[in-house]
Amino acid sequence: MADYLADVKKYDASADEAAVAKIVKHLGIALRNRDSSLVSCSDPKELARVQEKWCAKKFGVAEEPGMKAIEAVCAAMKGDNSKSRVTFYYLVAKELGKLDAL
Repeated sequence: MADYLADVKKYDASADEAAVAKIVKHLGIALRNRDSSLVSCSDPKELARVQEKWCAKKFGVAEEPGMKAIEAVCAAMKGDNSKSRVTFYYLVAKELGKLDAL
């Protein structure tokens, strides 16, 4: 858990530890495999899956604002070759103003 929080704090110094813990719990088994624990901004199918499963299903956000949030997070994390799924999901939720909805 501490590693995930530390990674999120690289992008949000005041990251909410409880929100990070909820995302880790939500992602569960996906975090056990290195490939599924990372997000690839260059893979349109993966970004569509994040929009569908995280933005739409979890938060009820329509496709356009969801994709805009995802694109903003991709831009913010562009210097990071290994984009942690926990950090990515946290930043998307923050971008959407949905951290309280976790």
